[in-house]
Amino acid sequence: MRPIRAVGLGTATLVTFLAFTPVAVGATDAGSAPAGGKTLTFLAEVQQLTRFPVTPGTVSQGDRVVVRSDLFDEAHNKVGETHGSCTTTRGGTDEAEQCLVTYVLPDGQITTQGVYFDYVDQGPFDSAITGGTGKYDKVRGSVHSETIATDPKVVRRFTIHFV
Repeated sequence: MRPIRAVGLGTATLVTFLAFTPVAVGATDAGSAPAGGKTLTFLAEVQQLTRFPVTPGTVSQGDRVVVRSDLFDEAHNKVGETHGSCTTTRGGTDEAEQCLVTYVLPDGQITTQGVYFDYVDQGPFDSAITGGTGKYDKVRGSVHSETIATDPKVVRRFTIHFV
């Protein structure tokens, strides 16, 4: 990840943090936990992002990022938020980050965790569902993330797969 500059964030940094800022495109039935095989899809818009570099101007082990995003459905109705933080575990050009993200939805929360690689290429990545509350209590599964736009904003699609 690159340090925040007055002119803006590096593309890699935006992509990293958008991973924690989904937008909902699907929904589950009210009143019941999502069944295995069911999915939710979100698009992401980052609202706040702060980077805390160990050594300004470099990507170093121990760098930290905190991010908050709004979640939207395909009609661009706000349906929730994400709150996340990442810690760089491998610095340099082959950067890796350990990230924890919580999806806050009307009927509960979903927590995820994963290691993300190759932000510069903005490639897809996957993370594990580690828990949930409310309607999402005891859910299991994974989240797949992919970049769907980079201009004028970086937009990522997150597909939550329940097993």
